[in-house]
Amino acid sequence: MLAWVIYDISSDKIRRKAIKVCKNTGLYRVQKSVFLGEIEENDFDELKLKMEDIIDLENDSVYVFPMSKKGLSQAGLIGQVFDKELVTDEIISKFF
Repeated sequence: MLAWVIYDISSDKIRRKAIKVCKNTGLYRVQKSVFLGEIEENDFDELKLKMEDIIDLENDSVYVFPMSKKGLSQAGLIGQVFDKELVTDEIISKFF
């Protein structure tokens, strides 16, 4: 499955941890606070748990959305979609 992670985290330290979790899960940064990538279902659940453990639940927010490849192909990607330097996976880059 494809997974989107979108976050609003105020602390630089916590934000760096969230970025590391996303990258270690195999996600690619498509915007400053948005990651996208293909992961297994059990990794999806683990990702949510890890994010819950590191953020400040009173001030931060993290959204983790599953998406099918078909759903991504049907999405409206307008303007400067994914940064080619940050997203190099064949699955994602074919949607430019």
